[in-house]
Amino acid sequence: MQRSVFRAAMHAAVGLLTATSALFAPLTHAQTSSQPAPQAQQLTQAAPGVDPSFSAYSLAERCLQKGDNVAQGQCVGAIRGIIHGYQYAVLFLGQRAALPANETQRVSLCLRDAPVASIISEFIADTRGIDAETLKRTPAEVAVLGSVHLHHPCN
Repeated sequence: MQRSVFRAAMHAAVGLLTATSALFAPLTHAQTSSQPAPQAQQLTQAAPGVDPSFSAYSLAERCLQKGDNVAQGQCVGAIRGIIHGYQYAVLFLGQRAALPANETQRVSLCLRDAPVASIISEFIADTRGIDAETLKRTPAEVAVLGSVHLHHPCN
């Protein structure tokens, strides 16, 4: 049961990340190039593979290294960066796109008074129920956001 809920939350996170990247892509291109990009080329390019150094598996392994201060700092920094980036993306989408009613609240993170340590513990607990090979193919951002959405939904 928890595994299917976690996967559903991961799919919701993927949806917002996809929408956000689609919205940011033209803006990024406009800032870096004065020539318009061909639409056909953008549509036919495959999504990049998961960076194995920043997969859900590698992040969970890093977060499990409780005695290593460097690993713990990287873990906390990664989790905070993912959450802050996502929150800014939701804010940006809410300001720039016409979203259906309550859509912003549905994809928002409700983390009032949630310590980073508890978010990390929840993430690690959620990854324990998933096959290691699946975690290696899952972007860390997707797994972290799926876990957060699972444990901290906005009501």
